[in-house]
Amino acid sequence: MLSSGPFAGSAQAAPKTEFKVAWSIYVGWMPWGYAADHGIVKKWADKYGLKIDVVQFNDYVESINQYTAGAFDALTVTNMDALSVPAAGGVDTTAVIMGDFSNGNDAVILKSKDSLASIKGQKVNLVEFSVSHYLLARALESVKLTERDVKVVNTSDADMVAAYKTKAVTAVVTWNPLVSEILAEKSAKNVFDSSKIPGEIMDLMVANTQTLNDNPDFGKALAGIWYETAALMTAESEAGKAARTAMGKASGTDLSGFEAQLKATRLFATAPEAVSFVKSAAVGTTMDRVRKFLFDKKLLGESAKSADFIGIALADGKVLGDAKNVKLRFIDTYMAMAADGKL
Repeated sequence: MLSSGPFAGSAQAAPKTEFKVAWSIYVGWMPWGYAADHGIVKKWADKYGLKIDVVQFNDYVESINQYTAGAFDALTVTNMDALSVPAAGGVDTTAVIMGDFSNGNDAVILKSKDSLASIKGQKVNLVEFSVSHYLLARALESVKLTERDVKVVNTSDADMVAAYKTKAVTAVVTWNPLVSEILAEKSAKNVFDSSKIPGEIMDLMVANTQTLNDNPDFGKALAGIWYETAALMTAESEAGKAARTAMGKASGTDLSGFEAQLKATRLFATAPEAVSFVKSAAVGTTMDRVRKFLFDKKLLGESAKSADFIGIALADGKVLGDAKNVKLRFIDTYMAMAADGKL
């Protein structure tokens, strides 16, 4: 019998030894690709007798869909997208690692206009129903506008830079490294970014709850990989600089470009700070706002009669919404093990 792990009570399957992790290009997720390329994933997988395949996706939305369909055991995803796609789709999902929150990495960019209020009446290109959509809503709120004052045009993140360069596109909302690329254009003006809503766009490593419950060693390996790579990435040493250079190159920029993106990120590079944040009241406050946004967009599933339809279990023990239908869980289990040196 396996140890019951953090989610005792569900029937346990035979343990797995092979796992697939999906990730996509973003400053706060580059450590996963680096760790896969430099033997850190293998080191921690070997420690627990596992094989972990870390797969990069060029299309973020596709990575979420593949995880939701069951093709992957874990995924890099934002807090909002974890709720709107897998959780709303019935896939019980747990945030294993609180990696960072965006502190300027997501931005509303206008062409040749430097006032957010001038967005009124414009078409806005973004990945519909993603955190970009949420950021737009928060930005509009700040200047007493609503989505009725603009027209959202759904655009893949893979096409965003090319779209901005066309005459027809005058407003975009996106995330780094695309933000940096677009802001390199003389016409591009950053009129609102995620530093105005700190802590609301969280970047997570999530896993299928049942898989995690049945295989706690997978959670331990993920935590080990993350904190070893994050420590290296933030080190003021030649090795740290080399890691940041490699991550920058892999994300289509250079060392200075990558370090600029890191400055716009509140990275939880150590386990104690991640535990402290995930257990704070801020997470519940944000998730309450996020679930209401998603319900308004009819993204909590056809059966949802209110924002309470899906339960969200918080690391402080509270549950938002239906405690009998919890599909998204914030835990500190594996981060706390890392903090206590118990991996």
